[in-house]
Amino acid sequence: MTQPYSQFKAMLAVTRASLQAMFRSPNAILFSIFFPMVFILVFGFIGNNGSPAFSIAMNKNADTANAVYQGLRSMPNIRFVREKDSASLRSDLVKGRITGEVNIQPNTDSASNARYIVQFRATTASADKYAIFLPMLENVINRIDKASQVNQPTIAVTKTAIETVREYRTIDFILPGQLGFSLLSMGVFSVAFLFFNLRHQLVIKRMFATPVSKTSIMIGEGIGRVIFQLMTSVIVIAIGHFAFKFTLVHGLLTFAEILVLSFIALLVFMGFGFIVSGLAKHDSSIPALANVITLPQFLLAGTFFSISAFPAWLQPICRVLPLTFFNDAMRKIAFEGAHLTDCWPQIFSLLGWGVIIYAVAIKIFRWE
Repeated sequence: MTQPYSQFKAMLAVTRASLQAMFRSPNAILFSIFFPMVFILVFGFIGNNGSPAFSIAMNKNADTANAVYQGLRSMPNIRFVREKDSASLRSDLVKGRITGEVNIQPNTDSASNARYIVQFRATTASADKYAIFLPMLENVINRIDKASQVNQPTIAVTKTAIETVREYRTIDFILPGQLGFSLLSMGVFSVAFLFFNLRHQLVIKRMFATPVSKTSIMIGEGIGRVIFQLMTSVIVIAIGHFAFKFTLVHGLLTFAEILVLSFIALLVFMGFGFIVSGLAKHDSSIPALANVITLPQFLLAGTFFSISAFPAWLQPICRVLPLTFFNDAMRKIAFEGAHLTDCWPQIFSLLGWGVIIYAVAIKIFRWE
């Protein structure tokens, strides 16, 4: 009596073969390690060079009917954000999301002749920004004073309160985005080219003659790529941590949670690769189809800079992209010190995309 065919053993065999092929593929090494490392090195060395923009929270009780406020409003690189509740404001200050809070009040101190007191509150998380903003604020006051009549008291004096918090580096924002870049590139391009070639070389057609199901093939190939990509993720995180002081807030726990999140994201992103391989008629059409999926996400999903830098009408589109959910969760874990349990909205949204993507991938899967 013949034994029933083992789909599990078939899946493991496909996984082993896939993993071996991955280590022999220069393209896999290039997309998974080389490109992300180039970006990490560039951003790690250049830091925050360039003309900065400032996000300022104006205290809801501030006096805005004065020349100081109007002078700040006229500065093109200053963006005033609506003040949230005190807990949210403090969270934004501690994590360096905003440069600081400004509160302009009429001067009630008889020891000073200034008409207004400008109170500025910030944390060391935005030290690179407020170190430039404060001289700008003083310049605004000086310009107003020079334009006023001689012997008039200064329009305002400033009082600053800087709280010392954990240091946030550029690499803490950049590395999670580059890891997402690597995962999406690997999931789409590698899977798409592999399955197209397997179908073009009639390998999948031969598998059709065996009891192997297409689900086992897809899972086996997926596991092989997950193992390989997690290895490259370890390399990327290790170099970022030891070479550029990338922060692992909770040490090995943060590292493990990053790998778990990367595992989930890679499974979802590989579905795009299966879709591209099913749609492609020729190997020359794969890059175009893959870039239609990946390029908008690379540019719009907060990979290189915050989504808040985009116009307001574009931000809702940016926030529903699969890579955005991964980047947001990664930064909450790596940049803010949150745990996976704090990222369920992003994880469930990512898994929701996965259900849709794989439903389409299985639907258009072709043996030849």
